[in-house]
Amino acid sequence: MVYGEDGRPKGNCDADFVLQTTKDYYENNCERAVIVSSDGDYASLVKFLIDNKRLLVVLSPARKEKCSILLKRTGATISYINDQRSILYLSKKKKPPLRTKS
Repeated sequence: MVYGEDGRPKGNCDADFVLQTTKDYYENNCERAVIVSSDGDYASLVKFLIDNKRLLVVLSPARKEKCSILLKRTGATISYINDQRSILYLSKKKKPPLRTKS
C-alpha cells in the first residue's frame, strides 16, 4: 500500500484507468471514449485513442489555462466544462417529461 503525505492510503487509479481503457479497446468493448481530465498523465492514452479513432472528446474540468499542455499537444478536441457551465445549468433546469408505459 502506498500512503500520501496526509497519511491516507493512496490509490493507483491512473494506471487502473489506462489499463481498463486499453483492455476495453482490445476486447472491442469501446466504440468511442470521452476522457474527463485535465491531467497530462493521460496524454499517451488520449494519443492512443486518437490513433485508433476511438476518442470522441476530452472534457477538462480545469480552465483552459490550467489544462495540461501535454493533453493540448495531442491534438485532441478538448471541451472545457467551465465554458459549458451555462449550457449545463440550463439543461439541469429543463427536465425532460417522464415517459410512461401505455
